Amino acid sequence: MGLENVWIRTLSDGLVRADQVIGISHHRTPALSGKAGRWLVSVAVAAPAGHGGTDGWQLTSLHRTLVQTDAEPRYAPDALARLLAQLATVETAGVINPVVSGRGEVRFEFARFDSERSRQSGEGEVPEAGERVPEVVGVG
Repeated sequence: MGLENVWIRTLSDGLVRADQVIGISHHRTPALSGKAGRWLVSVAVAAPAGHGGTDGWQLTSLHRTLVQTDAEPRYAPDALARLLAQLATVETAGVINPVVSGRGEVRFEFARFDSERSRQSGEGEVPEAGERVPEVVGVG
């Protein structure tokens, strides 16, 4: 069992393999040119990223943005961690899709690959494709 066959859809970078996630966070971007900052939910993956300047080269974790919203998604990191823990206990394959709904609420939907549905046929607690897991994560 594990998360080798579970992928997480990012906002603009494609898919990240779930077993590579080493951190989940949310933070607000600064306001620019009179536009309000946005809230980002992101994951850190087990790959270094570097940048340099006159002070030298610095390495940090590679972060990928999953979703952005106007309101603070306070419980989104916990909800994603809970979903990953649930999926790690069963043998499954599919994609986790972050979804922003009204008032900045963030939820994570797990869509099992079609070949998984026929193979599992009721085995375990894995939801059907497109089913929402675990629940809508409230903001506020």
